[in-house]
Amino acid sequence: MAKTTYKRADRVADQIRMEVADILMRKIKDPRVRSVTVTDVELTADLRIAHVFVTTMETQEAEREVFAGLAKASGFVRAELGRRLTLRYLPEVIFKKDVSGPRGDRVLELLDQLHGGIEQPDAPKPEGPVE
Repeated sequence: MAKTTYKRADRVADQIRMEVADILMRKIKDPRVRSVTVTDVELTADLRIAHVFVTTMETQEAEREVFAGLAKASGFVRAELGRRLTLRYLPEVIFKKDVSGPRGDRVLELLDQLHGGIEQPDAPKPEGPVE
């Protein structure tokens, strides 16, 4: 029976991800912070800094406003996390743009182009005698 090993930072990061998503959805009143999705949280091993990765479906200019609103609200988010979590040291919350979505879309697009030249298994086969 293998013992599953999880680092404490990973477990706390997952809890922070859920709580920050809830705070941004229900508690933030800033109109600049809208249509934001929390995708991941990376926490340092000493649990002092939390990098919160977010995505938004806004244009480039509106995205700058969203991140300005998130930077302004980071103190409130940290205080709210303090009420919800029982940690000795509350991590500093730093919001960052998640670029993995567009990068993944580009990889899928390249794979589709690669498979465009290869016959697909679902493609109908020509009828007639096989030689």
